[in-house]
Amino acid sequence: MDKHISVADLLELSVSERIQFAEDIWDSIATVSEAVHITEKQKEELNRRLEAYHRNPNSGSPWNFLHS
Repeated sequence: MDKHISVADLLELSVSERIQFAEDIWDSIATVSEAVHITEKQKEELNRRLEAYHRNPNSGSPWNFLHS
């Protein structure tokens, strides 16, 4: 079955349904991580941030502080 969904179709969904749809799409992409390419510079930045976290996991601000 070949199913096409237009932007107009998506806009007919409620906000919570659109959020769920976006999460479902993201989850489907995450299962094929080899298809997601990042640059060497992005890898270096991710590694830098991970190393900083491991050095001091209590630094930074919690999510609820930033979005309260």
